[in-house]
Amino acid sequence: MVLKQRHNYKNLKIWKLSLEITNDISDILLEFPRHERYDLSAQMSRCSVSMPSNIAEGSSRTNKSFSHYIDISLGSSFELGTQLLVAKHRQYITEINLKKLEEKIEEFQRMTMGFQNSLK
Repeated sequence: MVLKQRHNYKNLKIWKLSLEITNDISDILLEFPRHERYDLSAQMSRCSVSMPSNIAEGSSRTNKSFSHYIDISLGSSFELGTQLLVAKHRQYITEINLKKLEEKIEEFQRMTMGFQNSLK
């Protein structure tokens, strides 16, 4: 019987970076207006939490299945990028914070796509 190797998500750079992004988002959401609590804030929180969560969940699967969870995590990162632009338009975040978060998200996307290619 051959045991399939699983990934320890806590050792993955993509998981660590996505968790950092999640925490950054959590910090900026504290500054959002109360009326956004069930709208944009909730969406941004769900998206950011989805990124490391899907990496963690997928890490227990085969590489083929893991790749699917990474697709979901990537999708959430692109969705989060759009929501940050909406937040900037509504003047909930500064241009500086937007750029910092966009850079982290783009780095996450590059690293994650590279990791995903290594699974194939």
